[in-house]
Amino acid sequence: MVDRSTVLHVAELAKIELREDEVEKFARDFKKILEFFDKLDEIDPDVPPTYHVLPLKNVFRKDEPKESLPRELVLMNAKHKEEGYFKGPKVVE
Repeated sequence: MVDRSTVLHVAELAKIELREDEVEKFARDFKKILEFFDKLDEIDPDVPPTYHVLPLKNVFRKDEPKESLPRELVLMNAKHKEEGYFKGPKVVE
């Protein structure tokens, strides 16, 4: 049963201040929530527990060696390049 002291205790744990009319309103709301949980307890869903909603499968391709892209094609849109490589900003002095 949810009474005034329970609501005040929960409010204290949540670090909120309630006006007197709010205490009564929250008591009614908590009671409705607990009644709903009681209804849920009556249901037998007969559904096995799952950890994922979708079936898991490995979506990676096999790691097989193959011909790489031509260097000119890879560097074609590079903003900075030098001697056939990407050039980045210097980060170590």
